[in-house]
Amino acid sequence: MSETNYTYAVARVRAKEVSLFSDSVIEQLMACKDYKSCMAFLHDHGWGNGEPAETEDEMLAFERKKTWDDIHELVNEKDAFAVITVPREYHNLKAAIKQVCSGDKAEHAYYDNCRWSPEQLKDMVERKDFDSLPERMAYVANEATEALLQTQDGQLCDIIIDTATLEAVKEEGAKSDSKLIKQYAEEMVAVANIRVAVRCAKTKKSKDFMERAIVACDSLSKASLIKGAESGIDGICSYLQSAGYSEAAEHIKESPSAFERWCDNRIIDKIKEEKYNSFSAGPILAYFLARENEIKTVRIILTGKLNNLSDDYIRERLRKMYV
Repeated sequence: MSETNYTYAVARVRAKEVSLFSDSVIEQLMACKDYKSCMAFLHDHGWGNGEPAETEDEMLAFERKKTWDDIHELVNEKDAFAVITVPREYHNLKAAIKQVCSGDKAEHAYYDNCRWSPEQLKDMVERKDFDSLPERMAYVANEATEALLQTQDGQLCDIIIDTATLEAVKEEGAKSDSKLIKQYAEEMVAVANIRVAVRCAKTKKSKDFMERAIVACDSLSKASLIKGAESGIDGICSYLQSAGYSEAAEHIKESPSAFERWCDNRIIDKIKEEKYNSFSAGPILAYFLARENEIKTVRIILTGKLNNLSDDYIRERLRKMYV
C-alpha cells in the first residue's frame, strides 16, 4: 500500500478510535450491578447485533467480526498483517488435526477470516494431502499429523505446531517495513517463550523438551532461559531481571493472572506510540490490537459478573485500555 493510501486508512482509523472504550468506560461497565446490566450497558454503547436475547458469545463474536471487516476494508494487501493472521491459521490447523486424528466429535474453536475453512483443513488431514498449504505449513501439518497418529501424544502435536507458529511470526516480522509489526512479532515470540519456560519449570520438563518448545528470539537468550527454567521459577525470574524483563519477573511471582495481564498491558503500552504516526501500517495494526484487547477485557467482566465473582477478583484481571 502506498504512503498516500496509508494516510487515508490511518485517518479512517483515527475516526474509529473515538468509539474505543477508555479506562473510565471500563470502570462504568464494572460498576454495573450484574451480568444483565452489563449487557444492557454494552448494547447502549452500540455493541452487538441489537437483539435483546443476544448472548455474551454472540455479542463478542459480532464485535470481533466487525473489527476484521474494518481491517479488510482499510488494507488491500492480503499479507499486510500476516503477523496476526498466521497464528490464527496455525491454530485452526492444530484444531483440525486434533479433531480428525483423535476422533473427537466435540466442537473445536476455530478462528474466522482465515484462508482455509475448518472443513477444508479437516479434509486435508483426512486425506493427508497438504499441497494446498504453503510449503512450511504443509511440512508442519504432515509432521504434526503423523506424530499424533503414531504416538497419540497431544502435547507433542502442540509443540510442533506452536513452535512453527512462532517461527512464522518471526519471519513475517522480519519481512515487514513497519517498526510496530517488527516489534510486535518480537514481543509475541518473547512472551510466548516466557510462558513456555514457566510451564516447563512448574511441570519439571526436561532440557530436551524445552529445546524443542522454546524459539530463539532477539530479546531473550534461549539457552539462558532454559537454564533458568531448569532451576525453577526463581531461576527464570533471576534471568528475566538481568535481561530487561524485571516487570515480567515481578508479575510471575505475584500470580499467573498478574503475569497474563502484564503481557497484554505491555503490548498496549508499545502500540500507543502509533497514535503519532500517520504514514505506515502501524496505526492500523494498533487499532486492531486495541480492539482485541478491549473485547478480551469485556469478556473478563461479563464472565465474572455471570459467575458472581467479586469485583476485586475481576478487577485484578482487567487490561489497560488503548485510549
